[in-house]
Amino acid sequence: MLAKLQRKTLIPTQIVGYALTLLVGVTIVLLAFQLYADLQPMLTQQTDVFKAHTVTVSKNVTLFKTANKEGVYFDQRELDRIQQQDFVKKVSRFTSSSFNVSASINLGDGHRMSTDLFFESVPDEYLDVQSDAWQWDSTSDFLPIVIPEDYLSLYNFGFAESQSLPVISQNTLSQVSFNIVIDGNGRHRMYTSRIVGFSGKINSILVPEDFLVWANRYFGAPSTDRCSRLLVEFTDASDERIPAFFEGNGLNINKSELETSKMVFIFRFALLFVFVIAAIIIALSMAFIVMSLNLIVQKNRELFVNLYNIGYSTSQIARFYQRVVSIITVADLLLAVVAALVIRGLYVSRLQTIFSVGGGTLPIILTASILCLFLLLAYNGLIRRSVRSVVR
Repeated sequence: MLAKLQRKTLIPTQIVGYALTLLVGVTIVLLAFQLYADLQPMLTQQTDVFKAHTVTVSKNVTLFKTANKEGVYFDQRELDRIQQQDFVKKVSRFTSSSFNVSASINLGDGHRMSTDLFFESVPDEYLDVQSDAWQWDSTSDFLPIVIPEDYLSLYNFGFAESQSLPVISQNTLSQVSFNIVIDGNGRHRMYTSRIVGFSGKINSILVPEDFLVWANRYFGAPSTDRCSRLLVEFTDASDERIPAFFEGNGLNINKSELETSKMVFIFRFALLFVFVIAAIIIALSMAFIVMSLNLIVQKNRELFVNLYNIGYSTSQIARFYQRVVSIITVADLLLAVVAALVIRGLYVSRLQTIFSVGGGTLPIILTASILCLFLLLAYNGLIRRSVRSVVR
């Protein structure tokens, strides 16, 4: 009897308006959280191994530096000045070899092919190659090497093409063993070596850092603590002061890495903006239904007072409206979950052709559950308070 009487007080258009706005807002929020979770592998690993904040820095080569090579090296004062900038988080060095290196391979029938090389190393945290062989043992004669992907591309699509030579895959080249001969400081040593990875970010021939530090002391010249290239990690790669600082100090930076960092920042900002818009839509839908219920309560004030006077408690009077709003809210959240899952299925099928999409659908389920609990608790409390304020 009470429910039938209260049902007549509802305004269908207001209920439908609340349901639609809540459905749109919740769907957008669920998709924003899920999209961010799905794109985490791209944002943190696949798109930018340098963590979207690190670039290679070197000095611009001028006519003066051509005559005086010492000008291309960084001294401690210059390193300190870079490190002291507000937008710089960390400065790391490229370690370069200060000894003679040659590589040779046996072609059979007494024929050998050899070439001179150079070595560099960077801290392992910046290396975009994962290999169990990337380690150096002072008791072993094996030396792992990483080369740039561009080197192999230049051979396959340039040199091999012009000389009618066969192309070589990364896997094939990784199986080839060759000899490395190091000379310097009156010492000589031979290592067996193999290419254990191909770097897509660092344009240099790399060896493990602990090996190069040791080799520079053992084979190198007395003064080997020189550095011509740096890895600079930024707190915010989109800071507009970065290009001005490096250009003003005659330093060359890898702008492509910086542009990637800016794109990642813009993408994250766009996701945040979408989330804020969705949160505003949800807040407006909550305000809309609360105002509608307050209007119903005020409009039927006499009815509620009479119901209270004949023995109905405020909880009993409020229960009908709590049930109606709760059912609509839960139904909306379920529809939003279904809609978000369908939309995710559409974009995942396209994104997986470009990179691996991480994670499952947990962000959608978890976010929907938290929103459901919050909305139900908020509505039940507000409706009960509204009814109590009228009848007492």
